[in-house]
Amino acid sequence: MSGSFGKEALMSKDLGRRTGHAATRRLFLGTLSVAWGTAAWAAPTMEKMDLFEAGKGGYATYRIPGIVVTSKGTLLAYCEARKELRGDWGDIDILLRRSTDGGRSWSEPQVLADVKAGEAENNPMALKQGLGKAGGDLTANNPVAIADPVKGTVHFLYCVEYARCFHMRSEDDGRSFSKPVEITPVLLRFRREYGWKVLATGPGHGIRLRNGRLLVPVWLSTGEGGHAHRPSCVSVIYSDDNGKTWERGEIVVNDGVTYAYPREKGGGAQALVNPSETLAVQLNDGRVMLNIRTESLESRRAVTWSRDGATGWAVPVFDPELYEPTCMAAIIRHSEKPRAKRNRILFANPDSRHVPKKTGNWRGSRENLTVKLSYDEGESWPVAKVVDAGISGYSDLAVGPDGTIYCLYERGGIGADQFRTAYLTLARFNLEWLTDGKDKGE
Repeated sequence: MSGSFGKEALMSKDLGRRTGHAATRRLFLGTLSVAWGTAAWAAPTMEKMDLFEAGKGGYATYRIPGIVVTSKGTLLAYCEARKELRGDWGDIDILLRRSTDGGRSWSEPQVLADVKAGEAENNPMALKQGLGKAGGDLTANNPVAIADPVKGTVHFLYCVEYARCFHMRSEDDGRSFSKPVEITPVLLRFRREYGWKVLATGPGHGIRLRNGRLLVPVWLSTGEGGHAHRPSCVSVIYSDDNGKTWERGEIVVNDGVTYAYPREKGGGAQALVNPSETLAVQLNDGRVMLNIRTESLESRRAVTWSRDGATGWAVPVFDPELYEPTCMAAIIRHSEKPRAKRNRILFANPDSRHVPKKTGNWRGSRENLTVKLSYDEGESWPVAKVVDAGISGYSDLAVGPDGTIYCLYERGGIGADQFRTAYLTLARFNLEWLTDGKDKGE
């Protein structure tokens, strides 16, 4: 099935105003090609399009979005496609869609991972907590892509039952992928220090460092706590030979062991609770910065740095400007000196600090998805703009060759449940929109 909807495509020209969902036309685009409007872009510009809709295409919901731009400028959007509303444990496939025209039209969804009965065993920690049954449905989870801008290869990692990890590669711009190769043995090396029973890559996207190193953050859990995802620690895996072999990095932070400090002077140390989904970006000086989700009562993102992206991690600090509702976030470099006049890093997550929390509740509300911009390599975030004021959760960011920003995010909730996503929506905008015309992107 393919085609073009032209002006029938879902779009939103909100120019930064909170127009609400009623002003946005909705159209299911899960199995059909779609198109942006044909009008020329005017600065500032924001457009939105639903790529996946709950209940369509044979899946109850779509979650855990990721997006990358290949060396040829192709957009690859991927996610977990969940056949039931059972949360993270259940019958879950991984789907991917391609766009070769800057997000104006999209291919039909392609199944990248569909674990059949007998191909794996159910995670014993999930069985112990009644999150599944022996011989039952199997989970493919936590997709992560790395689009190598130099070699052109697209690497793709995912997990099975939060217990095994696989790597695939594409040499044809994401049209097809190699047979999955299991790389779980590299993760088993962590057990010398941390007896994990549950593992996850990313999610979101990984990065390629200037020296060619491929880097993917991972989180590990003993699976004894809530949802078999807690307690947890964070590290990375990396490859220095274009994905042929993988190595493990040092453990970055460990629940109840590592302490984090607020960046502002005079702040005291606090326990960093259940670090998990982590983002990576390389800074202008060559260091790698990790931005870490936690369940700490500080309710701020934790940040740390390493010279090589694998060892020597600094004691993490809480970033006072980055609110943490206990949700996946996104980070990506937009531009870098000397190729551009300014260094720019983008960050996105639900900035719902305005929603009151119960005392001692570590979980905030997943709404008010906001994109922030830093000009000083993540030291401060002077620009912030709301992409979606409603229910909005996990997100990922990508930047096109022309500087266009793409944000694929979870929007709306089935029955107003913020953990049962109604849509995966693609927002496409430029720096002029994000900065109200103050930054032209030079």
